[in-house]
This record gives sequence, C-alpha cells and structure tokens, in this order.
Amino acid sequence: MIRRSGSFPLTLIGAATAILACTEIPTGADEILSVQFNPLPSPSVVVGDSLRDSLGVVRAPTVTAFNFSGDEVANPPVVFLALDRGIRVDSTTGIVTGDSVRTGARISARVEGLSVSAQIAVTLRPDSIARLNVSDSLLYSLLDTLNVSSAIGVKVFNTTAKVDTAQAVGSYLVSFLVDPADSIVGRLVADAGVTRSTLDTTDASGTASRRVRIDATKLRGQIDSVVVHAFVRYRGAIVGGTPVRLVLKLKPK
Repeated sequence: MIRRSGSFPLTLIGAATAILACTEIPTGADEILSVQFNPLPSPSVVVGDSLRDSLGVVRAPTVTAFNFSGDEVANPPVVFLALDRGIRVDSTTGIVTGDSVRTGARISARVEGLSVSAQIAVTLRPDSIARLNVSDSLLYSLLDTLNVSSAIGVKVFNTTAKVDTAQAVGSYLVSFLVDPADSIVGRLVADAGVTRSTLDTTDASGTASRRVRIDATKLRGQIDSVVVHAFVRYRGAIVGGTPVRLVLKLKPK
C-alpha cells in the first residue's frame, strides 16, 4: 500500500523535523561526507617489519574522502589506530608494524568523526619455498573448450621461528609465471578456470596455487608440457629456493 504524504501522523513529521534540525549535512566542496578505506598494499605484514607492497617498499594504508557531490577531498586529516593486538600503527603516518602472528588485526582510520577499518594478517617472514607435487598432468581434448588443470602450486615456510621446525607462512603473496616458451599454449587462471590470474595468497597451511588453461588448438610438434615458475619475494628480494619450477604434463584423452 502507498501512503499519501498528507496522511503521515504529525508526531512522525515532528520527529523527522527534529532529526534534520540536529543534523547538519556537510555540503561544501572541501567538507567530508563519507570515507572509504583503500585496498591495502599487501594482505599481511611480517612480524618485526613494516607493511610493504609487492616491490618491498614500505607503504602506509590510505583512505579516500568524498564530499556531498561525490568528489574526492584532497589530503583529509586522518588519524590511524590499531584496534587489535598483533600490530602497532603510527597515528599520523599510518605505518603498520607487525608484533605477533595473527590471522587478522584491524586498522582504524578516523576522519572528522567518521571511522572506517580494514583487516590485515600478521605472518612470519618467508625464507623458503617448496613445490606441492613433483609433477602434474592434464588430459586434454581438442573438442573441449575448457581444458583446465588441477591446482598446481607451492608451500611457503619460515625455518627460523622454531628450531628444527618449519612453520607455514600464511596470507602471503605468491606470483606465478608461465614460461615464455609455453605462453602460447597455456595461461594461468584462478580456481574457476576462466579469469586470468598470476597472483595467489597463501592459506593457513602456507599453500598458494594457480591453474593452467590449455588452448589445445595451439599444440604443435613436440609440445608435451607447460612449465610454470612460482616466485616469492621479501623486501623486494627473492626468497631462497625461488623460483620453483612446476611442470604440467599434457596428455591427449
């Protein structure tokens, strides 16, 4: 049922008027109406280190503020705060430092009474990497338009946190690359097998993987495999054992 505006009770109209009278909506070009937390440079920060991007450069979290018209407000006054244990956050710069391993710790950003937050994992420093399987294979068909392998990947470890015990490094980025010689035949895809994807984040067991989609119509001559290289970097330098060479054997059905 649609109620005519004239039929609203006077008590509700009075309440609405009181709310509007007490709430001043910022409409100026430099006045902030809303704030959003931008994507973090990395899904995790290493214990004892600062948050870094994929190139190993220290980066602070950032936010974007908008005015009433939806335009970005430059240089909003942001105050950062750690809401959980496991991290320390500089209130002015926003630089995040890892204190102890956590699956997730919240970073708060406050701008003129508005507050938004983002979650980041705290993980161990990666210092070794190993392949999950010695080799994998894919049975392909020229009649199949979706020749996709099972997941092939690696495990990332820290070998120094505990004596004689390698611990998994979770929530850490791993990059994958199809060998240039095989790039005409195969391409890296996400788990669904359709979207191109060369990055994965390790799970709690330290595992990261991608799948390979094969264009069987491009198979020529003696091509019987596709080689994929997996890379892990810390502070911009490759981790010991990187890159890991992963071989996908191709076999016709």
